[in-house]
Amino acid sequence: MALIHEALTRQIVATYFEIYNVVGCGFLESVYAGAFCTELSLRGIPHSRERRYPVHYKGTRIADFRADLVVADTVIVELKAVSAITPAHEAQLLNYLRASRLQVGFVFNFTHKPEMRRLVWTGRTGSLDAGPPAGLTPTSL
Repeated sequence: MALIHEALTRQIVATYFEIYNVVGCGFLESVYAGAFCTELSLRGIPHSRERRYPVHYKGTRIADFRADLVVADTVIVELKAVSAITPAHEAQLLNYLRASRLQVGFVFNFTHKPEMRRLVWTGRTGSLDAGPPAGLTPTSL
């Protein structure tokens, strides 16, 4: 079974490893974001840095979030320079996917060893502007 956006996500992972091998660990996230943008440009892959997405609550825009990178208007990339990827980082990415309505995202960590998570939002938890998932009421949550 093929992965969602398989060809693009393979290129994104290859970009991560290229940066990891050349730059290494120990810098701030902003250094890795700059390197990621440079490498994606060299590979001819469209991308945007710190793209804003609105977050809605019951039809009202309540805030915006900024994705570190959005690649080809398809994949969110969150960059970390921490000791380890945590469940909180994964939850953050899943919420970003949910709010943006994109399906695939990565958390890439530049630590003492390469670490990444590829996450897919299936839409089963509902979107942030469509109310609770079907069949759920405040009393069943």
